[in-house]
Amino acid sequence: MSTDTIQDSVSTTPVILTPTAAREVQTIIQQQELDAEKVCLRVGVKGGGCSGFSYILDLTETRKETDEQFEQHGVRIICDPKSLLYLSGVTIDFKDEIMGRGFVFQNPNATSTCGCGSSFSA
Repeated sequence: MSTDTIQDSVSTTPVILTPTAAREVQTIIQQQELDAEKVCLRVGVKGGGCSGFSYILDLTETRKETDEQFEQHGVRIICDPKSLLYLSGVTIDFKDEIMGRGFVFQNPNATSTCGCGSSFSA
């Protein structure tokens, strides 16, 4: 694959994983002694939560035929096509602050979010 093709695929990635979030995912993979060659970060949404939809983050070796797959900062990300409708353009970051520690979703498609930040409506 040429450098241009790699750059194009990164710039058109529907879900953006920050370097900080990628490092945290890689740390979790090491801590849980998962096979880094097989495991992927599943990103998705499901109905429910305070505002209508909740985010899903899961480390898995199971990939469905219909899943979209892309890679950022050494982390393979998979997402089902229905979730991508709601997650296109989402940035996933990781915050480690006095008031809390965890993954943070910045979703330009959300029309509203709840106070806890783990659900949204579109």
